[in-house]
Parts: sequence; structure tokens; C-alpha cells
Amino acid sequence: MNFDFSDELKQLRDQARRFLGEHSAPKQVRQILEGRAPYDRALWQGIAEMGWMGTAIPEEYGGAGMGHLGLCILAEEMGRSLAPIPFASTAYLAAEAIMLAGSAAQKAHWLPKFAAGEVIGCFAWAEGTGNPKAAKVAARFAGGRLSGSKWPVVDGGVADVAVVVARGEDGRITLVLVELRATGVHPETLQTLDPTRDTAKLTFDDTPAEALSSAGDGWAVVEALLDRAAILLAFEQVGGAAVCLDMAVQYARDRHAFGRPIGSFQAIKHKLADVYVANELARSNAYFGAWALDTGSAELRLAAASARVSATDAYHLASKENIQTHGGMGFTWESDCHLYYRRAKHLALSIGAIQFWRDRVVDELEARNAA
Repeated sequence: MNFDFSDELKQLRDQARRFLGEHSAPKQVRQILEGRAPYDRALWQGIAEMGWMGTAIPEEYGGAGMGHLGLCILAEEMGRSLAPIPFASTAYLAAEAIMLAGSAAQKAHWLPKFAAGEVIGCFAWAEGTGNPKAAKVAARFAGGRLSGSKWPVVDGGVADVAVVVARGEDGRITLVLVELRATGVHPETLQTLDPTRDTAKLTFDDTPAEALSSAGDGWAVVEALLDRAAILLAFEQVGGAAVCLDMAVQYARDRHAFGRPIGSFQAIKHKLADVYVANELARSNAYFGAWALDTGSAELRLAAASARVSATDAYHLASKENIQTHGGMGFTWESDCHLYYRRAKHLALSIGAIQFWRDRVVDELEARNAA
């Protein structure tokens, strides 16, 4: 079985790497980190003009129709470049939620706007700390109005529209669309370890909202959405981990101590070998997840959880050992090491902590063994 990408998708990767290498270099990332803007608007406009926002959106809705494999390719490059834009919230979550559960009218209205980069989306599921769980949803949706609070919401402070997980009048979980410029929406910026990704608390006070009419079992849609996002975020994590390893290897070659490169010392070799093994395992699982997502395989849930766990582990290890390999320089503000460590921590928590996904792996394996 061949899990590699097609030549067309490899060309997309090369194009994305060149573009992001020029327009999302550490200098641009640091401008967002230092608070000059909540996200890089010029970069956002650039990727919109290249059609990347509509990569997985069908052509009938103004997208490129390249499917999820194309989105996986772009996700890896976003991870490599630390792109400080709301790409994941919009493309992996908001647009995917509407494709999964929106009515024909909702898709026709919103998906072309997402594809053109005209609106930014976000997904508001959490209500405080903890992992995704239906029992914890307290926000209420009744009579076309939404009340309650959601936090943390990644890109909630810059988004134009949110897909919100709420509890309907019948007590069941439902997904609703909320325009964040509507009356009754109160955003509050939250301070996080990675300021290059906006994070907010959104409070809704009798806010006009619209149910995603095809949601059916709302929590089943949430879980399906999380599985898709887990694979896409795994590619971001794989991309970031690869850069961390490259940075560490290059520094180990260039930095000399006691008359020889520090990479010649066994302690450094072992560190970097461990990172390489973790990265390769994560890439293998991410590719398996991409295949399962693209084909709609019954393996999707297990593949998503496996990709999420291995990519989270790999990025944490790679970003940490990159700092350690750089020694005292690695801990300084001037070094780029901390940019990747921040993003690794952010991605590790964005759709549930790693223990949540480890439990899903165990649950899927137990279910198979019992069948």
C-alpha cells in the first residue's frame, strides 16, 4: 500500500514551502509574538489569493476541490513556518463543521466566503479547562438565541463567525453558527504561552444564532470534527518537529567545544537520534491518518488518535531537545528555539490534551478486540 502523496501534491508542498519561507520567516512571527497585531493580515491575504483556504472545499462552493490530502500538505508547511494566522481554526474546524453538518443553504452561504478568505472562523467547544466531554457543555441554545461562555477559543478574538457547541431546548448537544459581530457577544483576550495564536473567552448573552440544520446527533459531529482536526494538526506538529530537528542538527555541526563539533559527542548524538525516531513514527502515523481521512476508512478514529498522540509526543520532544542542544543560547529570547516550543505546547492542548487521545486509542483497540 502506497501512502505517499501524488506529484501534484508534492508540487503544492514545494510552492507552499517557498511562499511561507519568504512571508512567514521568524522575523514576521516575532512581530506577532511581540503584540504588534493579533495575526499577520498580509500573510492571510496572500494565502487567500493563492486559494489555500479553499483547498478541501468542493469546487461547487468556490474551493479548489483538492480534498483533505491537499490540506494535510499545507498543514505541514504551516507547522514548519509557524504561520501566525487563523488557518487551522478556519480551515480545519469551522469550514469542516459546516461541510459535515451544514444545510445546503448554509454551505452555499459560508463556504465560498471561507474559500476566498473573506471571513475567519473558529470552533468554540471548551468551557474552561479539561478535555472534550458532552456532559460539560452548559451553553444554552433556545429560540434562536445563545447564552453561555466558551473558553479558551483559539482565534476567537479575530474570527468573524464561530461554530459553537451548545445544549438545545431538548437537552441534546447541537452545533450553532454565531456571527461574532452580532449583539450580545463579549470577547475577552486571554494570555497564553503562544501569543502568535490569538486565544479568547467568548461570552454570549442572548445572542442571535443559527443551528447547523444537518447536525443530527451533535456530539457525534463534534467527535467526527475532532478526528479530522487531529490528523491535520498532527501534520502541523510533524512539520514543526522536523524543523526543530534540523535546527538542532545544524547547531550541533557548527558549535565547537574542546576542539570538535558538539554533535560528535555521544550525549548529543543520542538526543538527536531519539528525536529522529519520534519524528519518523509521528510522520508514519500522520500519513496513515491522511489515508484514512481521504478514503473515509473505518480506521479513521484509531488513525486520528494515533496520529495525534505520536505527533504531540514528537513535537514536545523535538522542541525541548532543540533548546537543550543549543545550550545556554537556546534559552535566550534572541534564539528561535522558544518559538517552536511555544507552538508545540499550544498545539498539544488545542483540541484536548494528550491523555484524552491516548484514551481514545485504548478504547478503539479494546472495541476491536471485543468484536
